[in-house]
Amino acid sequence: MSWLKKLTSGLRKSSEKVTQNLSSLSRLFGKEKIDATSLEELEDALIMADIGVSAAIDIVAALKGHKWQGEVTPDAFRQVLAEHLTEILTPVEKPLAISEDHQPHVFLMVGVNGSGKTTTTGKLAARFQKSGKSVMLAAADTFRAAAIEQLTGWGLRTDTPVISGERGSDAAALAYRAIEEAQKNNIDILIVDTAGRLQNRQELMDELAKIIRVMRKLIPDAPHSSLLVLDGTVGQNALAQVKAFQVCADLTGLIITKLDGSAKGGVVVALAREFGLPVHLIGVGEGAEDLQAFTAKEFATALVGLDPEIDLA
Repeated sequence: MSWLKKLTSGLRKSSEKVTQNLSSLSRLFGKEKIDATSLEELEDALIMADIGVSAAIDIVAALKGHKWQGEVTPDAFRQVLAEHLTEILTPVEKPLAISEDHQPHVFLMVGVNGSGKTTTTGKLAARFQKSGKSVMLAAADTFRAAAIEQLTGWGLRTDTPVISGERGSDAAALAYRAIEEAQKNNIDILIVDTAGRLQNRQELMDELAKIIRVMRKLIPDAPHSSLLVLDGTVGQNALAQVKAFQVCADLTGLIITKLDGSAKGGVVVALAREFGLPVHLIGVGEGAEDLQAFTAKEFATALVGLDPEIDLA
């Protein structure tokens, strides 16, 4: 199955939520413009689809002035909606890049418990290995023994060395040792997996800040990429997570996983509108190939349930 078809299939629950909310607005269709009452109901429907208040207001304002070619039909409406969603999402469509100036380029993976950080770390290793880069992993989630075992498994699967320690050991010290090893072995990319932490637990957020401080004793500008892994099933709670991790981890981008697991994929639009942080990758499955680069047009088209091959030009 192509990535486009997999994305469309993975976002089916989310697109159904969007289209069901819209299809209930029968007065939207059959006329040559959308009246004020329908626009107000449309704004509510978009908010209910997790697209967020700010993005919903922007979309409704754009639709208010849209010149329709003939009657407003459901398909025509979805296409125009996809175009406006694409406009909101395009500024955050940025590939995950590394700098050749860094030796190694250090990635710090952060997020709450269960967001998919460790699995995503392994998938990133596979992607970079495939592109010809040398990669090292650091199992700095020292709270959860299973995380160390899981990352070690990814290391074996991708032929990637893994720096790990005992359960309960100092995560900052392990990250420091991993940087030393990566430098000594001329590794291109070091990916540091950290423990899941709730954004409202200050002592855990303080520990994350300590990891970064210790890293900078060896590399003053580390981490070069600070990536928040978000579980796409949490909906609007994702916004609170971004706010909290932005403060202590100085985020450079987002990876959004498990978008096939719920009807809350619209939150990607809310995140783009509220924070403008790059959305580097999205996931709609368990396999390494199910984590792919985020593309605004493809995502917007899938979110409104249109044919993935449609031209939004």
